[in-house]
Amino acid sequence: MKAELVLVLGGTRSGKSEFAEKYVLHQGAIGAYLATAEILDDEMAVRVKLHKERRKQRWVNYEAPYAAETVLPVAGQAADAILFDSLTVYLSNLIYGKEPLQGTTEAKAAAVRARIAKVLDAARATGKTVVFVASDVGGGIVPANPMAREFQDLAGWVNQQVGAAADHVYYVLAGQAVDIKKLAFKFTGA
Repeated sequence: MKAELVLVLGGTRSGKSEFAEKYVLHQGAIGAYLATAEILDDEMAVRVKLHKERRKQRWVNYEAPYAAETVLPVAGQAADAILFDSLTVYLSNLIYGKEPLQGTTEAKAAAVRARIAKVLDAARATGKTVVFVASDVGGGIVPANPMAREFQDLAGWVNQQVGAAADHVYYVLAGQAVDIKKLAFKFTGA
């Protein structure tokens, strides 16, 4: 099995997590699930419950709402492949969580880029396939709220950063996945 980084993007209820779970289990007998969500309300508890019900067997679960780069090496030792679900929730934790980032959008973007670079380095170092799930939050209208615009910008930049590092980038729509990196235009030369 060749180690690879995979990004799975899609909108809400697009089927991205289910596709990512199948992709991970296709790599071997045991998958590590890095959960980034913190259960802070009843609605999130229901979402987590639904995800767990889909993953009854063949999974080792890890909580990684912060400092995922420290959890990835442990997960890599326990499983054949790793699912990181989701980058979008992880970003939300970084910028609005227990120790929210301060400053301008540009300052936050620099801090987020550095944190995501650590996560990507740790993912590559596992030597395993690591599948990152992320929401495509930029497909709709530009929000009127400044905080929502900032989040949309930061999420788009994170998706670009991980997409550039990934071996495959799948876009999921209506449960169907297409490897958009394979189809992407590539510049040659300068």
